[in-house]
Amino acid sequence: MKRKKGYFSISAVSTMFSVHQQTIRLYEKEGLISPRRSEGNTRLFSEEDINRLEEIIHLTHAMGINLAGVEMILKLQKQVKKMQKEMNELFKNVQKELEEETSVHAHALKVGKMRLKVLQNDSEEDSREE
Repeated sequence: MKRKKGYFSISAVSTMFSVHQQTIRLYEKEGLISPRRSEGNTRLFSEEDINRLEEIIHLTHAMGINLAGVEMILKLQKQVKKMQKEMNELFKNVQKELEEETSVHAHALKVGKMRLKVLQNDSEEDSREE
């Protein structure tokens, strides 16, 4: 059963983080958050919006970073996540290729051992015949 996603109003979010509603509106105006809008144009904050807002508030209030700095940090985080995803995909592909190469070499080794046994048996038979 899928859980229904809930949304929070700006007043609930401002109370949650003890910040003024204007501060949240400023973060939206600066493009740092993008809450959904209801048909009546009311801001609706998802869990994802709240997590992002929590990070923004931490950076601005606790660490003293200005909004331009916060924007850069968020952009860099997004780039790092993208690069991490690409690296994980690359590692997965390399792992797959290594497994395939290992399989090919293991098969070649097995065939080589069988040929060696055949040659040894032939050599032993030739020695006995002499």
